[in-house]
Amino acid sequence: MVYHYAPGRGGDHAERILEGFDGILQVDGYQGYHRLARPKRKGGVPLRLAACWSHSRRKIIAATPKAGSPIAEAVLARIAALYAIEKEIRGADAPARQTTRNERSRPLVAELERFLREQAARLSPGSEMGKAIAYLLNHWDGLTLFLDDGCVEMDTNPVENQIRPLTLTRKNSLFAGHDEGGRSWARIASLIATCKINSVEPYVWMKATLKAIATGHPQSRIDELLPWSFGRTS
Repeated sequence: MVYHYAPGRGGDHAERILEGFDGILQVDGYQGYHRLARPKRKGGVPLRLAACWSHSRRKIIAATPKAGSPIAEAVLARIAALYAIEKEIRGADAPARQTTRNERSRPLVAELERFLREQAARLSPGSEMGKAIAYLLNHWDGLTLFLDDGCVEMDTNPVENQIRPLTLTRKNSLFAGHDEGGRSWARIASLIATCKINSVEPYVWMKATLKAIATGHPQSRIDELLPWSFGRTS
């Protein structure tokens, strides 16, 4: 897990950080990523953006009136069916995931697309539900990219779950003092998050690692101190 610090939210920062990267990028609704998919992308060939079903689902929920909506219920039920399949294949290798998605998820997605286009033709484009459905259809290529690659997830939730602790303390992290302070914060946050992903207690790892460095651990064996090696070499 790697965090990068940038002094703003402009898309040029994403462009700089991902310079040279070629492939599929799993993204949320942040507009700054769109420049990475342009034909004349700066820093490499155009990326394929895999959109987030979780964000799209929230659009439908937000557009649902308090009294409920048969359209929203139908859309959410179809999305829930896709997530149920994902739950079954979680942990499987990419080829197995793609096979299952082709057999079971692809027909559901095709059915959902037909339903959305039917509703889009009926609803006012200015209505809340009309705008929510338009959002899904405008991102359809990205939303369906997971069907073609077993490595792609349906959403960005795994990453967002790692970001949440930092988001909750955002106000406490203001005024790092200097851009370099922000970059240092990002490095430490990256190491802590990587510990959590590898089921390593961050404090225990950091204490042991700093002690090892202070007592002369050879730089040529620095990989032994990385979070995913902790416990096997300590």
